[in-house]
Amino acid sequence: MNHQKVSLAPGLYFVGTPIGTARDITLRALDVLASADVIAAEDTRSLRRLMEIHGVPLDGRKILSYHDHSGSGAREKLLAALADGRSLAYASEAGMPLIADPGYDLARAAAEAGHTVTAAPGPSAVLTALTLAGLPTDAFFFAGFLPNAAAARRARLEALRAVPGTLVFYESPRRVAASLADMADILGADRPAAMCRELTKKFEEIRRAPLGELATALAGANLKGEVVLVVDRGHSPIVKETDLESDLQEALKSHSVRDAADMVARLHDVPRRRIYQMALKRGKE
Repeated sequence: MNHQKVSLAPGLYFVGTPIGTARDITLRALDVLASADVIAAEDTRSLRRLMEIHGVPLDGRKILSYHDHSGSGAREKLLAALADGRSLAYASEAGMPLIADPGYDLARAAAEAGHTVTAAPGPSAVLTALTLAGLPTDAFFFAGFLPNAAAARRARLEALRAVPGTLVFYESPRRVAASLADMADILGADRPAAMCRELTKKFEEIRRAPLGELATALAGANLKGEVVLVVDRGHSPIVKETDLESDLQEALKSHSVRDAADMVARLHDVPRRRIYQMALKRGKE
């Protein structure tokens, strides 16, 4: 066996679980699962299966369900266990809790109540994808899931365009093609990127190419499994606000607000929304 029962101090223990291969769990995570007074999980079936694989007995304990739709009642039950001086282990379905997974409200409430909050860290799809993408890792921004609606998704990408670091997204396999097309259009078709699918699993796939090429290659693809999209930072030169205002003023002399905004945005390679807002502001002055 790869676990042992240990004496756990009272408190909340977030447990990292494998994102694919079951053997990626840490020995400490198994110890915590074997020893906690109370166990809770986003998906009780997947955690029970993981514990069975590694021979971690429940010893009469139940795995309580806690996820984004559980409501305050389930959270209060877990907080009551902490208030009684018990140790509580919480695991999301895969990866680290709270990283685009449930647990934030529980963590905040437990900390505010004065309970110890710690972690037995483990696999993370974000970090695994960064490792494999072949893109700079000195600074990165995890943007989670993009909005489903096209207009909201494009607006979000506009806001992220100038982030000075590698961008990391989780995405549904059904929306990968649409998201890549919008990324190529807004972030730039030449930006290096990687599509990372089914990380640590049997059919792991990493595709590295500029956004435009990825968007074209995956336009009609029928993907399955978990997907992480990694996009290099932009390398546009810094543009002075005074230059933007001067060029916009000149463009507005002979063009509509919309056309002037398009022209100046393309000229300086800056988000069109930014220039459009500047034009609207000038109109109100």
